[in-house]
Parts: sequence; C-alpha cells; structure tokens
Amino acid sequence: MSSNRIIIFDTTLRDGEQSPGMSMTREEKLLVAEVLDGMGVDVIEAGFAMASEGDFEAVKAIAEQCNRSVVCSLARAKEADIRRAAEALKPAERKRIHTFMSTSEIHLTHQFRISQDEALNVIRDSVTLARSFTDDVEWSAMDATRTETEFLIRAVEVAIAAGATTINLPDTVGYGTPNTIAHMFTNVIGAAKGADKAIFSFHGQNDLGLATANSLAAVRAGARQIECTINGIGERAGNTSLEEVVMALKVRKDIYKLECGITTEHLMRASRLVTQVTGQAVQVNKAIVGANAFAHESGIHQDGMLKNRDTYEIMTPESVGLTKSNLVMGKHSGRAAFKDKLSELGMRLGENQLEDAFVRFKALADKKKEIFDEDILALLDTEAPNERYSFATLHLECGTESPQTARLGLMIDGHLRTAKKEGNGPVDAIFKAIKSLVLDASDAALKLYQVHAITGGTDAQAEVTVRLEREGNMVTGHGSDVDTLVASAKAYVNAINKLERFTTRIQLTDQTDEMTVDNASKKAAS
Repeated sequence: MSSNRIIIFDTTLRDGEQSPGMSMTREEKLLVAEVLDGMGVDVIEAGFAMASEGDFEAVKAIAEQCNRSVVCSLARAKEADIRRAAEALKPAERKRIHTFMSTSEIHLTHQFRISQDEALNVIRDSVTLARSFTDDVEWSAMDATRTETEFLIRAVEVAIAAGATTINLPDTVGYGTPNTIAHMFTNVIGAAKGADKAIFSFHGQNDLGLATANSLAAVRAGARQIECTINGIGERAGNTSLEEVVMALKVRKDIYKLECGITTEHLMRASRLVTQVTGQAVQVNKAIVGANAFAHESGIHQDGMLKNRDTYEIMTPESVGLTKSNLVMGKHSGRAAFKDKLSELGMRLGENQLEDAFVRFKALADKKKEIFDEDILALLDTEAPNERYSFATLHLECGTESPQTARLGLMIDGHLRTAKKEGNGPVDAIFKAIKSLVLDASDAALKLYQVHAITGGTDAQAEVTVRLEREGNMVTGHGSDVDTLVASAKAYVNAINKLERFTTRIQLTDQTDEMTVDNASKKAAS
C-alpha cells in the first residue's frame, strides 16, 4: 500500500511502561494519552488489557477520552487476550487490536515449543478472531529480524489472508542494522501475496543504538508505519525515539519526501510530561529534547549563531516547542508578559488557573534571578489542586555538628499540622516528619528518590522525583523548587496524595462489590 504519509504508532503507554521502574498510574496514562492525542499521534497503544485490571481500566479510559487517535490494545495470540482487548476498546471511536506471534526458529523452538505449521495456525486463528471485533487489526511477527525469510513471508501471507490490515516486522531484540532491515522489508513486501492490501510497519529496539537509523531504513524500503515512544523509553535499551524519527523526516524531507501528522511544536511538552510521570530523566545530550540540544557554549559556535543561527542549528527551537525569545522572565514581569509566555509555550489556562499560576510564578521569581521556560513548565506540571495534603513550611537543622532535624508543617484538610523529627540526613528527617503527620503513609516504602536541575546556574530550580510502594501499588510524586530540600518535601507529599487517591479507589471498588453481593443476596432471599 503505497503512500507518502508515515503513520506514527506510539507505544509509550505499553512498551515504554514495561521499562523497569516506569509503571504509570491510570491518571498519569490519561495525561500522557491526552498530549499524544493532541499532538497528532495516529495510533496510541494504550496498554496490554489482559495484563492486569489496572491496565484494562487504563485502556478503557483512554478509549473513552481520545478524539483523534486510533486507540490500540496489545493482545497475545490467545482467545482470552483478544476478547479482553476488544472489551476494553469498546468506547473508542476508532480502535485497533494488535496481536502477535513469534516467527524465529529460536523462539518457536525454545519459548513456544511449536512447529512452524502450528505457528501459522495460531496466526490464522488469532487474526481471524481479532478481525471479528474490528476492521483494524495489526499483526506482528515477533523477532522478525532473526526469522528465515521464506517462513516470514509465509507467516505474513497467512496474517493478511486472515484479515490483518497492518503487518509489523519488529526488530524485537535490537539485532538488525539499516542494511538488513531494508533487505527484510524489500523482500517481504516484494514477495508476499496480498502485500498491497496491508500497511507495513517497523518496531525497533535500541540495543545497538540503531533504532532510529533502522526505522528510517524501513521507511525507505516501503514501511509506512513507525512504532516508537516519547524519549525512546522501553524495555532494555529502549525503543525508537518518536521525536528523532519525526524530526528526521521533517528536517531531511529532501531525502525521505514523506509526511507525518505530528505537530512538532508539542514534542518538548510531551517529553517533559513523560519524564515526570516515569521519573526517568532525559540525558542532556539527547537528540531533539535534551537540555543541550539547542545550547551553544563554544566560542566559535556562539560567534556563528550570533551572525546567523543556521550556521550551527539544522532546526529551530520553535519547531520542537521551545522559543527563540530571549525575554527574561523575572519578579518584575506582569500578568500580560506571563500570559504571553504561556501562549508561546502552548499553554492555555482559564482565568482562575492563570491567577493561581501567576502567584506561584511570582513566588519563584523572588527566589530566582532568571526564570527559564523549563521553570515555568515545571511550575505548572507539578502543582495539583484540591489535594488533601499540601506542603506549608520547613525548617532544617543540619551539618556536621548537630543532629539532622526537620520541623515541617503540612496543611491537612485545611488545617496546619506540624511535626519535628530527626533523621539520618535532612531528607530522611523530612520524610519521617511527613510520615508522622500522615499515618496512612507509615507503611509506604520509598523505592526511588531522584534529583535533577531543571536549568543551569547555582540558583537552578531543582526537580525531585519520589516513588512510593504500598501493598504492590506504585505511585510517583514530583516537586520543584530552588531549594532542593523543599522540592523533596513537595515531591513526597505529591506521592502521598496519589497514594491516597489510589487507596480511595480501591475502597470504593470494594464497597461497590460488597453492595453488589448484598443486593444479590437480598434478591435471592426474596
């Protein structure tokens, strides 16, 4: 199926979330899905509906929320998986079931322990069942890059004949190179019967650092869908980076001559959101979205930039969601300037939200000489309204000669509560003080404490990520402030609020179940 348009299939919420320590709550998935939908992602793989009740509910909620994107759920080649995916996707205006089967000899022999003929039967049956629920079915040949070409072609033909509309040939273990990927797509598309009836797709893993290069090679060989993630997150070394592929197609349109529907000005916003919800910082020299991607320190580079920015920039900061404006935002900036800056950053707030954000901006400006775009985004992204617990005050005694002591105040249900605790360092003392005020947090285990500077300089705003676990449930909290220890307290409180919301949902679910059982008993008795 020839076309000059590339379909962007985002699997941040499925494959990306499978990275160790990157699980997302339902609310966090909805936030990410909203940004993906708004920026023009063609297909959002919302999760693996059969994996857990939480994943099922997340896929269903995203299916209800999305307006533009096709919503997709992964399903193993099993009847229960496919039916579960179909159930979760019911609310979606446009839906896709994505099922898969390994095709490499090493997988069939050692993992599945079935013959090639048995694998073909599984492919036929699973795709046929998926097609009974939706006209949009994707089938993936897991470990395609290590599959014998002749059998790969047979498998693709079976999938297309059974009704698959998208055929994905993934580099599951990151083994491929640009030449071998191009060769695979050229051979399969050229030889498989019915290839003209399907869209061919590529999913690249980055084990050898070749995911983006391999994706572009697949595109040149006829693939018209690329599967990728924001910031390139994913299992092991990650997946193809969405922002890298999209900007490569845009900047080097002279080579690829292809279009995609992504609004690239939203890339930085999406990158930052995924960084916050996963707690996984982007390396500073990361292409497109790294902190240094548009930074110039070399005197020669600076001289060139001052004369003509094209001398050392192949794309503009504006094209990925940054601004060229050198307007310094500080404590003397008024509401009009602040509102204009928000508009530049693609932010639209109601009057009440704007006023609240402006008050917090002025408070930050009193502590910081210069406010950068990243500071403003962090200010907006880490504040949550109407929480039960909110940070109020903090005083610390620390150093080499005194016990590490934190005197901390929280607003709890509108009332100020204070506590004083000693700890093994100031952060430990802060967290102990919070836990003493919030009894529900006493059994929450700290799984991650991470600090990074949002901007440069000694007055840089710090962003802290805290991950808590209780009874197998994981939540991630964020806090930012020019004072790292204040940011730490805010992040811990943010996580506590999320933990309470999660617990409340569980309790409500249990109560509903009890009511259902009770009503059923009454009906039976009558």
